[in-house]
Amino acid sequence: MTSVVVVGTQWGDEGKGKITDFLSQDAEVIARYQGGDNAGHTIVIDGKKFKLQLIPSGIFFSEKISIIGNGVVVNPKSLVTELKYLHDEGITTDSLRISDRAHVILPYHIKLDRLQESSKGDNKIGTTNKGIGPAYMDKAARVGIRIADL
Repeated sequence: MTSVVVVGTQWGDEGKGKITDFLSQDAEVIARYQGGDNAGHTIVIDGKKFKLQLIPSGIFFSEKISIIGNGVVVNPKSLVTELKYLHDEGITTDSLRISDRAHVILPYHIKLDRLQESSKGDNKIGTTNKGIGPAYMDKAARVGIRIADL
């Protein structure tokens, strides 16, 4: 079996979502392996735009498995919002799988992200203030909450 991996080498929008959407047509499994709800991707199907941030773009292919892997940090509120959005648009999410080892973004991660960013003054890094960095800090320190812990 052939594997294709789409990896970005820059911060920000570089077209990974469009490439992934294109390559997903021939894939059996589409997985997100890192990041969180800070990464937006827009998919156009029959002229209609769909915007996602967390759920892999392969979700639009109901016969394929979409995975949120253990390297992804998951904001439960964002996940529920996207699932509802997809259901409201008539898109099934039955093929979505979420690793029980994926770490959870908690409200304190978001608050910490905002505090750290605002304390840097002119040296801000441009975080999205969604708690991604602090959640990964907890993951690296082995103190984070995982999906399996919920």
